[in-house]
Amino acid sequence: MKKILLVVSFLVCNLVGFGQTKVLTNKEVDSIFTANIKNKLNIKFPLFRVYEYSDHAGKHFLVLAENGHNENGNPKNDSIQGICLKVDNGQLKTDWTFNDHKLKEGNANSEEMSIWFWTKYVSLSDIDNDGLVDPIVIYGTSGSNGTEDGRIKILTYYKGTKRALRHQNSSLDPERKTQVDSAFYDLPTSIQNHVKALMKKMMDDNNAIFPYDWEAAMKKKDLQFDER
Repeated sequence: MKKILLVVSFLVCNLVGFGQTKVLTNKEVDSIFTANIKNKLNIKFPLFRVYEYSDHAGKHFLVLAENGHNENGNPKNDSIQGICLKVDNGQLKTDWTFNDHKLKEGNANSEEMSIWFWTKYVSLSDIDNDGLVDPIVIYGTSGSNGTEDGRIKILTYYKGTKRALRHQNSSLDPERKTQVDSAFYDLPTSIQNHVKALMKKMMDDNNAIFPYDWEAAMKKKDLQFDER
């Protein structure tokens, strides 16, 4: 794993305590993630948000970056990048990372217009009470009809291993479908239920339309389900 040296005094004096999570201010982000550090960590895009949290494994940063531009005065993103970093003896070590981008062609419903992190659904808590934070990161895309025909991806990291749930949104029944990694069903029940609660929240917020009876499908541990 790659390690990047940091100013130890900053880490000791300013990081949150065990079991706490916070969003770093712009000043704190600039102090830690200098141009040199971002280059060494291969952070390609402007930092959108940085979370700081701690658990029995130590201190961590969850870095969310988005590659954005203005299109006729409207902000749009082409690509995103997520990186989880652990503070190890005054150094930053990359625990895991992921990248994604909007689809120009081949999307089930339409060309995608933008992709971004849905931070209102980000979860950084110890859901199963084992002393380790269980990060859940959610992001989505918009098509010609906004999120109505975009994609949604739910990433759950358990002990450093990713489980993904991928969903194609649509107001049209035949075009709505969901895929679940088989390893998702190996997660502790409390974490699975937490993800399902987030899915319900997305539906309540009109950001997602999951297939009818999706809860029954997940109870049966289906890997794919749509409107049948």
